[in-house]
Amino acid sequence: MSRCLLSILSVVLLLVSSGVQAQPALPGSFIRDLQSLEARLAEAPAEVLVEVQDKARRQAERLAAGNVADRWARALYLQLAAGAAARQGEHGRAAAWLDAAAGSDPAPAAWRQARRREAALQYRAAGRTALAVERLTRWLDETAPPAMDERWRLIAWLAELERWEAAAARLEALDAASGAWSADRRALALSIYRQAGHESLALALLREHLEREADPTQWRRAAALAQRLGDPGLAAALWEVGWQRGHLTGKEDLLRLARLHLAGGTPARAAEHLERGLEDGVLAIDARHRRLLATAWEAARDHGRALSAWEAVARESERATDWLRLGQLARGWGEKALAGRALRRARALGAEEAEAWLATLPDAAGEDASAIADQSESSVQTGA
Repeated sequence: MSRCLLSILSVVLLLVSSGVQAQPALPGSFIRDLQSLEARLAEAPAEVLVEVQDKARRQAERLAAGNVADRWARALYLQLAAGAAARQGEHGRAAAWLDAAAGSDPAPAAWRQARRREAALQYRAAGRTALAVERLTRWLDETAPPAMDERWRLIAWLAELERWEAAAARLEALDAASGAWSADRRALALSIYRQAGHESLALALLREHLEREADPTQWRRAAALAQRLGDPGLAAALWEVGWQRGHLTGKEDLLRLARLHLAGGTPARAAEHLERGLEDGVLAIDARHRRLLATAWEAARDHGRALSAWEAVARESERATDWLRLGQLARGWGEKALAGRALRRARALGAEEAEAWLATLPDAAGEDASAIADQSESSVQTGA
């Protein structure tokens, strides 16, 4: 960055001395002094950097109240001092001097604009991102056409400051001329749209990228990206599209789809996919898959299907925890008779919590279930 400042100064001095550019004429003494200071900075050790910086600063201070040519020379000395400061890692000081140079009225407008951009970069290097955003925003708004890389730079800085709406507005202002976005830029845009609450734009961006994409790996990456952004609902929607189009197939993709729907707040859709997978033979009819189906119907609060699914799981697994879960759900959903049977079975299989749950049941429900429950307990105890 500092070397860039100095190389720009070299070009300016060349134009000044040749009278090519429309700007105030400088006396030869100023031009020679500036060129001399610049030459000393080319590969200067630290002590020389300090000397050049101090001299350039003093010259700038001396010329502040001068005539038009003096003030133009002052701006160039400030640029030189900023280059020396940047070489020493004094980015905040460099930015302040570039700001002052950019405010010099006698300097050409294009030159002042360039200094504003450099000030933005120096403020960013100094960790003062808010000031960097302010300077770069002004530079972009006054530059036609603004450079695409700098527009993306501003968007990234706005995101760093968590100014999501401003970043999203800048993103939406990018037109087709911006060309294809890189993976990093697409990830940044997705994050911004999500944080700004523009979920439809985030989904549209992902779908646009995937519209002609048949490679399952790309669909998986897109869904994983949505998950990393903290949006399982978006991930589920993407996986759903990939599944419906046949880009994602088989047992593992189906299970991932179901889990994404569960995480994304669409459990009924997860249950429907699981049921179809069990019916079509994509998934083995075993306790693990039945338990996932029961969990999905439970999350969807479909009482009848959830209780039926959990009962099927409990009967197949004969695990105390499955019977207990069935009893708890039945109790909460007002199915007292089923709750009594399930909780007694859970107790018989060793679930200590079942006793407390049974105590919450009305006597009528307990009596209604007692004969079957007692018989079940006896069978477990005798091994019959």
